[in-house]
Amino acid sequence: MSKKLAGEFIGTLFLVTTVVGSGIMAETLAAGNDAVALLGNSLATGVMLTVLITVIRSLSGAHFNPAVSVAFWVRKELSHSQTALYSIVQILGGICGTWLAHLMFDVEILQTSANARLSLGSFVAEVVATFGLVATILGTLRVNPNWVGATVGLYISGAYWFTASTSFANPAVTIARSLTESFSGIAPTDVAPFVLAQLIGAVIAVVCFGFLRRSETDQFGFVTSNLI
Repeated sequence: MSKKLAGEFIGTLFLVTTVVGSGIMAETLAAGNDAVALLGNSLATGVMLTVLITVIRSLSGAHFNPAVSVAFWVRKELSHSQTALYSIVQILGGICGTWLAHLMFDVEILQTSANARLSLGSFVAEVVATFGLVATILGTLRVNPNWVGATVGLYISGAYWFTASTSFANPAVTIARSLTESFSGIAPTDVAPFVLAQLIGAVIAVVCFGFLRRSETDQFGFVTSNLI
């Protein structure tokens, strides 16, 4: 279990370092052009997710995301304790990832964001974004588990652009991004509603996927994957 937790910590650390670091870099190079900054941020995040999932999936399952861990708990593929431990190390890894990005770019390490993002539209967007993420994972596992890294990376890069919230879709990333006063930040007061929306989206995805696959599986539609 310790190796799995280490994998989740390291993976989430590098994921958030990429999100925050590429946000700082993109904001600097884009000279005020938010569209260009978002393009750089989304491409870097999608590519890094593909790499991290491909490399770490066989070790821990490469969740890097408490919402994904909760989804597999709902599917009875993770125990209560595993889900809690995964979520804790993911959050810690994300926070350390933000601090590492700040350290690399020579900015103040300890920050909080003033970037207000919460609205009805962004709440709905987080439900949709996380639903799509979990559905992508579950669907890909049915087709070919080796494609999960690529499909998730592509999905997240696309979701940056079609969702009003720019697709946080991850409680650990959301918490970590509240600790940066940069392009990718989110106000701490907006974190709890975003996390709630993400968990709702994850659970809905599991329920819908189970319903769609019910005829091919057991009465609950749960399929044991090899993600974990």
